[in-house]
Amino acid sequence: MDLTEDDISRGRDAKTPSDIPARGWKDVFWRVWKSLTEDHVMLIAGGVTFYLLLALFPALVAFMSVYGIFLDPATAVEQAQSLRGFFPPAAVDIFADQLARLTSKPSEALTLGLVLSLVIAFWSANGGVKAMIEGLNFAYNEREKRSFVRLNAVAFSFTLGAMALMMVLFVALAVIPATLAILNLGSVGTFVIKLLRWPLLVAALGLALAVLYRHGPSRRLPEWRWVTWGSAFATISWLFMSIGFTTYLDRIADFNATYGALAAPIGFLFWVWLSIIVIIMGAEINGEMEHQTAVDTTIGPDRPMGKRGAVMADTLGVTSD
Repeated sequence: MDLTEDDISRGRDAKTPSDIPARGWKDVFWRVWKSLTEDHVMLIAGGVTFYLLLALFPALVAFMSVYGIFLDPATAVEQAQSLRGFFPPAAVDIFADQLARLTSKPSEALTLGLVLSLVIAFWSANGGVKAMIEGLNFAYNEREKRSFVRLNAVAFSFTLGAMALMMVLFVALAVIPATLAILNLGSVGTFVIKLLRWPLLVAALGLALAVLYRHGPSRRLPEWRWVTWGSAFATISWLFMSIGFTTYLDRIADFNATYGALAAPIGFLFWVWLSIIVIIMGAEINGEMEHQTAVDTTIGPDRPMGKRGAVMADTLGVTSD
């Protein structure tokens, strides 16, 4: 494809996101903003939120069934409480209350019902993951082309991955304090180790989002460098959003006065909705970066535009001027 000087000044020849000049980034963010305001991103996020909430509590049943194999299920409630300050109080309260309800059951019930609960819970959780995948397809301007079996296999893989990440987090929260007590590193060493677990959590979230952006949409896989920028944006934005929303609930808003007994569920619902918007916006940024360049952004040998198996890689985005 022959490029003009104007094309080059916009980054149409960019081989990596860092090659896109300032004028090109203006185009990228203009299209992202246009998508946010005109393409019903908030409505799409609301639909995804609904299906994720339907899947949340069955997923917790599966999580507790597996968690109980390795550790005392009662410790999960304590670990959930330690997430305060990082997640909004409403989210922690609902999460901890549900865990407490599950752990109040006899351990035999958790063990005997393991297989059945896992099957039902994983299938229900799959519905939430598939809703998230549909949101990513929307962000990348794709329609679902995978077969029923392949789509469910992808969704099931993400479900397992999310539960594994959650398991690692809770085990780390349970094991780290005991390990620190044995090592006796002193107050400074203990503080540093406890402080480092949160950056590690953020890094794990960023990696998980990059995998989701790369393998979730129904299209030819993009190269890793075309998904990491959006995942970094989504991770950092989600972190600030969670802290800001927590501060808002604690110091400004009085949800109890407005919603009464429904204050915690409404606050949790609002936080999940904002989180989904942030995740979709990360995918929008990734897609519009690919949309900005004429260079093949997909894996494998270079292909001409129209033959790459991805809408954003096969077409060029409109300019802001």
